[in-house]
Amino acid sequence: MPKNYEAEKNNPCLKEQELSYKCLSKNNFDHGKCELYYANYNNCKEFWNKVRADRRANGIFPYLPDVADRESIKAEYMKTKPT
Repeated sequence: MPKNYEAEKNNPCLKEQELSYKCLSKNNFDHGKCELYYANYNNCKEFWNKVRADRRANGIFPYLPDVADRESIKAEYMKTKPT
């Protein structure tokens, strides 16, 4: 199990969040230099919130898929997402 498994279990965007924090720290908290990281983190949150809502609406529990299943769920979405 990865060291951040428990944190990642509850936050599917943990990696994106940590990257945005690291960017801020590296750039003396200049938010303008980290806009790409924020956009990526926000896209991640938006995606997983939609997954959570869809699973809840369809009675699928847990509402947030297990960490091991997330990569395949994301890959499936990428194949079917509207352009």
